[in-house]
Amino acid sequence: MKSIVVLVSGNGTNLQAIIDACESNITNGRVTAVFSNKAEAYALERAKKAGAAGISLNPKDFDTRDAFDHELMRQMDEFKPDLIILAGYMRILSGEFVRHYMGRMINIHPSLLPKYPGLNTYQRAIHAGDEEHGTSVHFVTEQLDGGPVILQAKVPIFDEDTIETLTERVQNQEHRIYPMVAKWFVDGRLEMRSGKAYLDEQLLGIHGYAQD
Repeated sequence: MKSIVVLVSGNGTNLQAIIDACESNITNGRVTAVFSNKAEAYALERAKKAGAAGISLNPKDFDTRDAFDHELMRQMDEFKPDLIILAGYMRILSGEFVRHYMGRMINIHPSLLPKYPGLNTYQRAIHAGDEEHGTSVHFVTEQLDGGPVILQAKVPIFDEDTIETLTERVQNQEHRIYPMVAKWFVDGRLEMRSGKAYLDEQLLGIHGYAQD
């Protein structure tokens, strides 16, 4: 059974999607621990309800970001994580942290990477007049939102869309594709080699897996 550790900062709807999948079709993995940089994050309650450890670390208790990350790594490693999932974790990770978990840490980003890395992606897509937006699951590397893409989901942007309506549409897709990628990983189908993502030994393109 593969150990999945999740990092969150807020409500944890993507965490819940992963937890639910572990109770159904992710038969080779389970969420063992959820860590948050915010003690009030509802995601910690979701963890405890699922029988996983829910642990918060306050960045204000540490002198530097590196010191915080060192302690986070120490506590995470107690759960021997096979897969680390970032699910709305709103802290920039140190280079040492990323390297420590390289190849077994994934993130979901609300844009069709490499388009719109960083923040405010919904607003940027609407203001640019884009016809579509979406979300990308990718391996985490030291380049912010720059790791190899594994899977994307696209949604249309309608003339009457607001940031809120577009966010809801994208998040519905996130809850569908994030558990799918987690299952690929714990089933041994997905890996990162030499900075590239491979699924079933096939090199994925710049936008990840695309079914014909």
